[in-house]
Amino acid sequence: MSKRSIKILDTTLRDGEQTPGVALTPEQKLEIAKALDELGVDIIEAGSAITSEGERQAIKMISNAGLNAEICSFTRALRSDIDAALACDVDSVHLVVPTSDLHLQYKLRKSRGEVKEMALDAVRYAIEHGLTVELSAEDASRSDLTYLKEIFLSGIEEGAHRVCVCDTVGVLTPERAYELFAEIVQTVDVPVAAHCHNDFGMATANTVAAVRAGAQEVHVTVNGLGERAGNAALEEVVLALTQFYDVETRIQLKKLYEISRLVERHTGMPVSPTKAIVGENAFSHEAGIHTAGVLAHPLTYEPIAPEMIGHRRRLVFGKHVGSHAIENELRRMGLEPTKEQVREIFEQVKKLGDRGKMVTDAELRAIVDAVMGRTFEEIVKLEELTVVSGNKVTPTASVRLRFEDKQVTESGLGVGPVDAAINAIRKVVEGMSNIRLQEYHVDAISGGTDAVVDVVVKLTDGKRIVTARGTSGDIIMASVQAMLNGVNRLLWDRKLGGSE
Repeated sequence: MSKRSIKILDTTLRDGEQTPGVALTPEQKLEIAKALDELGVDIIEAGSAITSEGERQAIKMISNAGLNAEICSFTRALRSDIDAALACDVDSVHLVVPTSDLHLQYKLRKSRGEVKEMALDAVRYAIEHGLTVELSAEDASRSDLTYLKEIFLSGIEEGAHRVCVCDTVGVLTPERAYELFAEIVQTVDVPVAAHCHNDFGMATANTVAAVRAGAQEVHVTVNGLGERAGNAALEEVVLALTQFYDVETRIQLKKLYEISRLVERHTGMPVSPTKAIVGENAFSHEAGIHTAGVLAHPLTYEPIAPEMIGHRRRLVFGKHVGSHAIENELRRMGLEPTKEQVREIFEQVKKLGDRGKMVTDAELRAIVDAVMGRTFEEIVKLEELTVVSGNKVTPTASVRLRFEDKQVTESGLGVGPVDAAINAIRKVVEGMSNIRLQEYHVDAISGGTDAVVDVVVKLTDGKRIVTARGTSGDIIMASVQAMLNGVNRLLWDRKLGGSE
């Protein structure tokens, strides 16, 4: 008996971009769309064509990129919206009409009959112009069920190919979602889609419940981006369906972590370390009993192998670390420590953790070098840093670094002096060693006018990822110090031929 299969509509480029503070360029949208297509998404909602000229440019670029996915534009039940979508060469429209009395009374100020006629006119118009139509009921979860069915059935009579039930403000529970979708699936003879928001943290559970009730399509976003608390997360929904319910999708699971990082980079919305599936901590272990278990057999503390979704396992060293994890890490680095050396490194890591500090990779390596008598060579040295910033002045930084026997000077602009300094150093580093800044955050700031700033960065050379810290009374110097500490650690490990 063949597995049940469902379609994935990804709305990262439309609903995801409506996340407050997110704005994507047409080029960024195209890059994400290509990645979504490679991921195996069935339908890409590329945007809302009526929004702006830039939006139309992006949607048209995506439509003409030769992708396998169906390319869709969001539209309201207005002919002008459909005309804008047609001008972008899309395959389909996600035609959205409010159906709750709350929306009709306070947003549209129209009667049920008037809204129904708007919806049907828009469906007819889109069908006449050769578009695939997905008729979507906004705020369906708070709509009168009889009216909701009436809208869907009338739209289908006019030629709508699919219908979508929207839990616009995330008020469904899994039980209620199952009942609602089961009712709609039994009522209509076209595919039913689920569009769930995460206001109560239930979006994934409600989406899964909808599929269990018979929904044949789900709307999702990468990293769960979206308005307010976001949408159902693509990675969570797909993993839940494939692992727990034996439901098939076309998604290439090994690409999930990669696309998560691409979307994070372009949107500027950091993924929480504790985010399910794609968070940095999803396969990280610190507690001694956990690391010992994972080293003995990964499934003791991991529900799936991180490699399944293109992620990686990471042992974190802090106050909860166990000696087994430290010994394993040293051997992975190609070292042969004595029991006394393992114990000394273990104690020093514990002490650092007891001071409330996250133990970075660079600090762990420094402890290891000191205990085992390994000399550490500072390959990149800061010789000069100049930063200019002020009112009506674009923050600019100039940096001079010594890299082995060469002197390299570079400058950078930024939204602030720290950003400018980081950009200047990044130019030098990327040019000489292909090292990229992956994450930056201020870990701690002490109080008072003489406050000390703790900056932690995450750097990668494509094969390895290291964390490093910089501490100073000057946030610019702390940031530069953190960058250089991480760069030097990556370069030194590479020079020694060390593994990740």
